[in-house]
Amino acid sequence: MERVNDDLKPPLTTTTSILPAAIIIGIAVVTLATFMIVNLVANPTVTTSTTQPVIVGGLATAASNAPVAGCHQAGSPPGNILGALIVPVHTTSAGPVVHANGGAGDYDCLAYLTTTTSAGSLLGYYQTHLEAQGWSLFSSGGATGTPQLLFQKAGTDTFYWVVGITVTNSAGGALRWTYRIYQNSSTF
Repeated sequence: MERVNDDLKPPLTTTTSILPAAIIIGIAVVTLATFMIVNLVANPTVTTSTTQPVIVGGLATAASNAPVAGCHQAGSPPGNILGALIVPVHTTSAGPVVHANGGAGDYDCLAYLTTTTSAGSLLGYYQTHLEAQGWSLFSSGGATGTPQLLFQKAGTDTFYWVVGITVTNSAGGALRWTYRIYQNSSTF
């Protein structure tokens, strides 16, 4: 048998180009940039409004929310909840605003008020105005049978907020009622 001697040759090489991968990455970057430009042009910034909705019929909103203004403290309630601090015309304070801190969260404000309207008109006022601002009615009628409405809305501070309107007494053309707003840590 004869010995086979193969000449030593370097191994075969193949050149791998990075060009196809670079083209795909380039297409992805151009596509992303195109969509970002379209998004900037087609989606202008949204400005929020603090104006109250105009409700035809029913009670009008008082020009000043002075009877419940004491419920607004530095940073509380948050901006998207402040619109709930409204009262109907002819509403006066029947006592000081109380920060009871008895709600499930850290913030709790209670105002005792008097107005010259019926319980149905008062509750209808709050139902139409608060629902127009995105509040959800989750309870009507108090545990003792008193006329009451409870609304909730998610605040920008990660808490749910509750507004309660409770009629306490109606005598001599004057309606006594409470306005309560507090921070709640859970949904209903």
